[in-house]
Amino acid sequence: MRTTVAVVVMVMCLMMVHADVKPQRDFNLQRFAGKWYRVGLAYDSPSFAPYRDKIKASMGIITPQANGNANLTMWDVTPAGCQSKMYYYEKTTVPGQFTYFSTRHNMVKDITVVETNYSEYAVVLKHRVFNREYTQVALYGRTQRVRIDIIQKFKAFALSQGFSRESILTPPPAENCPPSGSGRQVP
Repeated sequence: MRTTVAVVVMVMCLMMVHADVKPQRDFNLQRFAGKWYRVGLAYDSPSFAPYRDKIKASMGIITPQANGNANLTMWDVTPAGCQSKMYYYEKTTVPGQFTYFSTRHNMVKDITVVETNYSEYAVVLKHRVFNREYTQVALYGRTQRVRIDIIQKFKAFALSQGFSRESILTPPPAENCPPSGSGRQVP
């Protein structure tokens, strides 16, 4: 009984934390489009722990669609080499908030662009209400290295969302992913 009450209280607290997160004011998808590097990540899923030291900064390209949706092509270094994945973000009624279907977790997730200056960095919250395991905070930069004050801002936001310091990382840059000379043009 005590365990059930504790779980209910924890879920309610997490719902309140995420309910306070608002998207970037006057979010502009056209300005947000283009190349981004994921240079910071806060994720505390136990299944992620064994991979923490293997993570590299990944690269993605946001492509706006005429209907207000966006496509994200993401390249990640994996044991099998440089792999690309395509994500389809559907707009919501709130600019800066999107949803997408995660094939890995077999569920719809919410994406909120919490803060961006469009030219340097973006802080993005990926979550699914009622399931803390699938909450992430990511820091994206237009380059593979961002200023220390931006990293500190990202870490402070992640801590405010309930992440421990140990679950926040800033991975080193990935080399040659996507491969240069592969014939693929990356804007």
